Order: sequence, then C-alpha cells, then structure tokens
Amino acid sequence: MSAFLISASLIFLAELGDKSQLVALWFATRYKWWIVILGVTVATLIVHLGSTAIGVAAADLLPESAVLIVVGLSFYLFAAWGLRGDTLSDEHGKTAAATGFGAFSLVTTAFFLSELGDKTQLATVSIAGNQEGFVAVWLGSTLGMVTADAVAIMAGVLAKKRIPERLAAVVAAGLFVIFGTLALIRGILLLL
Repeated sequence: MSAFLISASLIFLAELGDKSQLVALWFATRYKWWIVILGVTVATLIVHLGSTAIGVAAADLLPESAVLIVVGLSFYLFAAWGLRGDTLSDEHGKTAAATGFGAFSLVTTAFFLSELGDKTQLATVSIAGNQEGFVAVWLGSTLGMVTADAVAIMAGVLAKKRIPERLAAVVAAGLFVIFGTLALIRGILLLL
C-alpha cells in the first residue's frame, strides 16, 4: 500500500502547475468536464503503464544502491524542473481547434503527447524503480495525476483561471528534495 500512496502523493505534487495540468485546464474551458477527465484518465493510464514498466525493468537490471542514487538525483532534477515551471503556449490551442477529431480523441491525444518526457512521467519511472508493486505504482501514479488534473479541470470550469503555480511548485520541489535526499542516503548506505 505504501507504493500506491507514495506514487499518488508524489505525482499529485509533481503535476501541480505542470504543463499537462495546464492542458487539462485549457480543455476544461472548451469542452465538457467529463470528456476532459475521461481523456486525461485514459492517456495517463497508458503513459504511466509504460513508465512503470521502464522503471521496474531498470530496477531489475541495476543494483539497488545505483537505482537509489539515480532516483535521488532525479528527484533533485524534478524539484528544479518544478520550480522553473511550465507554460501552455497558444500553439496547443490552435492545433486543438484545427483538428477534426472528436473532443474525447482530441483531449486524450493532446494530453498523451503533453505527458511524454514530462517530469511526472519521469518521476513515475523513478518511483517504479524504487518501490515494490508494479500495479500499485502504476495505479497510484495515475490516481495522483488524474486528481491533480481534476483540480485544474474544476478550476477551468468554475473560475476559468489558472491555479496559482508558485506555491504549489515550491511545496512540490521541497518534497522532491526531501525524498531525493532520503533515497541518496539509503543508496550511499548500501554502498558502505
């Protein structure tokens, strides 16, 4: 159960203020909320399934100390990435408006593409390499992502404004630094 909760919590925090959350918010101002949440959920299930598989495979090939050190260092990168912030350009909007797909297909495809190589995808890879329980990490990271995006979708529907990003980014970065430090300490202790 801890892998599920860790995955859900870390991915929720990592997603706050992320560009894919901004994509969800943007779509919520244009389409029905349930279409957006369904598209986000399907895209996230697919992306995080692959991310979890990559993380587990890497963990099986590398010694635990190496995985912990890589995870710890990657969490520092996620912290820095989160503090830097993401933006949603007008190109996303123009591309979405120009396609002939239905709203669900458009939301799912755009969200899937916005998530590829994103910090939450990479964080899922790192978590999967450091936690037991493939399904727990996959579903936990998916729940964290969808929950954070649901917040953006509600904001898009109710207020049509962006959620203040700076505070969320600072809190998420702080937690990534804490978990990164703990992973580094464990990895170094295993080497000794």
